[in-house]
Amino acid sequence: MLLQSESSGDALTLHLSGRWCIDNISQVEESLDGIDVSGQQHVVVDCTKLERLDLSGAWLLRKRLEAVAAAGGKIEFVGEPPDHFHFLDELTRESEEEDSKPATEHDQSVLSRALAGLGKASVSQFRGAVQSLGFFGRIAMTLVRSLVSWHRLRVPSITRHIYETGIQAIPIVSLIAFLISVIIAYLSAQQLRQFGADIFTVDLVAIAVLREMGVLLTAIIVAGRSGSAFAAEIGVMRLNEEIDALESMGIDYFEVLVQPRLIGLIIALPLLTIIADGMGLAGGALLSYVLLGIDLSQFIPRVQDALAPTTFWAGFIKAPVFAMLIALVGTYRGMQVRESSRELGRLTTVAVVESIFLVIFADAIFAIVFVELDF
Repeated sequence: MLLQSESSGDALTLHLSGRWCIDNISQVEESLDGIDVSGQQHVVVDCTKLERLDLSGAWLLRKRLEAVAAAGGKIEFVGEPPDHFHFLDELTRESEEEDSKPATEHDQSVLSRALAGLGKASVSQFRGAVQSLGFFGRIAMTLVRSLVSWHRLRVPSITRHIYETGIQAIPIVSLIAFLISVIIAYLSAQQLRQFGADIFTVDLVAIAVLREMGVLLTAIIVAGRSGSAFAAEIGVMRLNEEIDALESMGIDYFEVLVQPRLIGLIIALPLLTIIADGMGLAGGALLSYVLLGIDLSQFIPRVQDALAPTTFWAGFIKAPVFAMLIALVGTYRGMQVRESSRELGRLTTVAVVESIFLVIFADAIFAIVFVELDF
């Protein structure tokens, strides 16, 4: 028996025993259904023989006793009531207070939370901007010291990063540039053919690849490939406390970890851009021959006539700037990794997204400046 009742005078005593928990909740309900407490003015609850009580059992008992309290009856416990009742009473009281709050107070609470969120975001962005400026300043000082003392450049490390970010990226960069130029040439030819201007397909492909698409696609690929690698590598070193170990040994980890990646990518990305430009022109030449019947003897002179002296340089100048943005964002986000591998994954994703955004934003600025300068 989980529940026994005993009447003495005007009081009804309920003796609880056994396990009042979720695994035998059906028996608890049957025991409570067998006890009639309606009309009782004084109910005493004896929990001294309980073996176990959880929130499920306490909630069912409390719900049954609420009928006595609602009728003005008195409820007593032998000894101290179980802690579960205090917890349920507090939850009920908080819910009633929340429901009883006027609408204006609730609106003020929503407004206060919105303003607090806006203030917190503003402070966070300001601190992030300050940290970014500090990171950039430290990189600049490290580069200045390296120019004064050449052994600080760490040429073997720079060479390794040129190989990893440049040479190993040649296949994917070449393939993407080739395919994109084929697509541009095909769509252009389809439209220009309606006006009998097929030959201008060569002009469009050459200018688009050399001024914009070659360097932009290369930078986006490098941002997804090398920018994420920079953030992940430095982030893992931060998690493994390798950077702290370098600092404890008196080694400038910016000189060891950040500077070689930055210089290596600034050298590698322009070279990848040249390769992408060449593959883009090759794709345009192939499509022009297959679809329009324009062979190399016609294609090359047409490209030479279409290009201005600044066309190639308008795209090539962008490459070091894009490389600097990608390397700085990747290494900066890697340095921010703390506490867990989940943070590593999040910041690696942030590094890729921010790198691609900054590359496209910088490309838009270059486009506006070149138009104004007639470059």
